[in-house]
Amino acid sequence: MEHEGYVTLIPTLVVITAAIISRRPVASIILGVIIGILLHSPSELLSSFAEISVTTMQDPQIGWIIIVCGLMGSLFYLLMATGAVNAFTMKMATTANTRNKSLLITWFLGLTMFLDDYLNAIVIGNSMKKVTDKYNVSRSMLAYIVDSTAAPTCVLVPISTWAAYFSILLESTEGISIGEGIYYYIAAIPFMFYPIIALVLVPLVATGKFPLIGPMKIEENKARQLAPTNQINEQKTEINHKSQANLWGFILPLLILIILTWLNDIDLLRGIIATLIITVPIMIGLKFIDMNSAFDAILDGFKVMIPPLMIVIAAFMFKTINDQLGLPQFILESVEPLMSPILFPVIVFIAMAFMSFATASNWGIFAIAIPIVMPLGIALGVPLPLTIGALISASSFGSHACFYTDATVLSAQSCGVDTMKHALTQIPFAMVAAFTASIIYIGYAYIVV
Repeated sequence: MEHEGYVTLIPTLVVITAAIISRRPVASIILGVIIGILLHSPSELLSSFAEISVTTMQDPQIGWIIIVCGLMGSLFYLLMATGAVNAFTMKMATTANTRNKSLLITWFLGLTMFLDDYLNAIVIGNSMKKVTDKYNVSRSMLAYIVDSTAAPTCVLVPISTWAAYFSILLESTEGISIGEGIYYYIAAIPFMFYPIIALVLVPLVATGKFPLIGPMKIEENKARQLAPTNQINEQKTEINHKSQANLWGFILPLLILIILTWLNDIDLLRGIIATLIITVPIMIGLKFIDMNSAFDAILDGFKVMIPPLMIVIAAFMFKTINDQLGLPQFILESVEPLMSPILFPVIVFIAMAFMSFATASNWGIFAIAIPIVMPLGIALGVPLPLTIGALISASSFGSHACFYTDATVLSAQSCGVDTMKHALTQIPFAMVAAFTASIIYIGYAYIVV
């Protein structure tokens, strides 16, 4: 496996630095792609950039993400147009009658959206931001809670899109037979220390039992000094309508989405298409909305998802050039000499967390790494569930912490906060969870291995 050595780290460092300085993630990622091409094949800058662009747009996973996110936006705008979102918000406002309750309810709702992190990120933020605004909660805090209950929740539930993907991936490796993937995935859940800690940390931060640190403290102090209606000058997303839908008009479409997704082999794309096919005629038939307004809402919802999807597409382009430079191989080869039975789980977690963060690849990068890491862990005598737990914890960290990964971008979008602001306010808490998880991996391996 060829790589470019330490040069492979340069594009990632450029992207992170540029994004922090400019607060423009798309431009920063594209700059990283250009730098990567110049390092890999400087004489073919134009042709390589064009090829990466076309290849990325032809990637089935990108097509899946665009359609799923766009249609999720369509469904939510449809619920807004019927007044169902307002009905839900009003109900939550009467239940969440204190600041702490509003945040804890947001956290709890995030735990219930375990099927997929996209579903979690899009629904919870859009539904709860008016409720938390009432108590001068910063949108950064809301986005942190939403993002922290996206991937970290999904990886811990064995009936999610994450579990389905990784169980299949595990079955493609040595030592795990076809059909045993989900068994080993479930066995690894107690060792997914990062998502467990990240989820436990959320209510502690929300209720003040864990102190605010870094930029989050500044954002919260600012929010508490402002009138609730003036916190964020966000893009107008409300649709004028004569509201007739009630709370069940919000809950039932989501239940239909969850059930249909589950019945279609946990495929969110099939689930959201089937949900719209069923929901739209029902809403029109019940006169919650007329046909023209329904289709306008569907189109508007799809369009509003385009800006965050641009970041995700750019991130896929960045992953491609990192793969060409050999970043995954370089990281794995660099840490291999440090491997020992006791240090193996923590090194796997840290190395894969870095790769997931750098490439914004929470799934794809593990298709490369798992066939390499798993046999090495077996050779060192490390329990298989512990190795799998470290790998999936790293994937969860990348989804949670990286500022240009899909869950982070969608969480920021749904909560009405700038993507970079969300990422910078969230990452100190992600690092606390990662550090704690690393200590536990070392301690547990020392006892068991």
